[in-house]
Amino acid sequence: MPKQPLAEVFGFPINNFSTKAERYRNNRLCPFNNRIANCTKDKANDPLGVCSIFDTSGETVITCPIRFRQDWLIAEDAARFFFPKGTMWTSLTEVRLNDLNGVSAGNIDIVLVSYDDRGRILDFGSLEVQAVYISGNVRRPFENFMNDPVAYNSTEWSRPFHRPRPDYLSSSRKRLVPQLIYKGGILKSWGKKQAVALHRSFYSTLPDLDEVDPENADIVWLVYDLVLNEQNNEYQLILHRSIYTLFNPSLDQIITPEAGTIGEFVEHLQEKLEEKLDGDQNPPDAPTLDELL
Repeated sequence: MPKQPLAEVFGFPINNFSTKAERYRNNRLCPFNNRIANCTKDKANDPLGVCSIFDTSGETVITCPIRFRQDWLIAEDAARFFFPKGTMWTSLTEVRLNDLNGVSAGNIDIVLVSYDDRGRILDFGSLEVQAVYISGNVRRPFENFMNDPVAYNSTEWSRPFHRPRPDYLSSSRKRLVPQLIYKGGILKSWGKKQAVALHRSFYSTLPDLDEVDPENADIVWLVYDLVLNEQNNEYQLILHRSIYTLFNPSLDQIITPEAGTIGEFVEHLQEKLEEKLDGDQNPPDAPTLDELL
């Protein structure tokens, strides 16, 4: 287990003390194409500049969706699935999507649009970015680091039971699945292709999805990893794998839990029943009137 939980802060490994890394930390800057120059995660005036953490095995886990925008690789990879080679395209961020009644189904993280030489839209596709939720308090180690980066690097995290950890279950059930159901359902009804960008460690917690040929797919799962460039001590986002699937079958596979054995459940019911019957037959002793008097 790594001695502390933070992998990247304001875009750089916590043991990177280069002039560039120090400038980004001191000015709370984001190097990954945020909507403004500064990091705005959690609080704009006091940003939580943690881009990624270490899990208990030492693997990096991306916890900020903006982290996926490094070099706009995700847009390039999604466009390759959406549009024919040579198409002119660009990206639009945080695009509101309404249902038939004008009720918002949420914002699409990134919409890629192709256009002609007169600027008219020819086609579009959606790109959703899913970072991993954190269980536990990550602000405490972040503030400890920011108060004294050198000292933080030389000490071991002293609160192992309160160590922030990736919460993959909440990331899929509370974020990914609702996005696919509401926004994805509308886009599917329009016949538009979709892409989902997520970290390799997160994708590995999902069920194995049935793959199809890219030309027949509704959705591509763009699975990324962070690889440390030891020369400049910076992590580089790389495409680990592209998985092409149909929309409805993949959604069914994700939302359908793997059933345990019915025998174990019956045993649990039996224990609960026996506890109840035993309690009914042996009520707690109550004092008599003579005892009270």
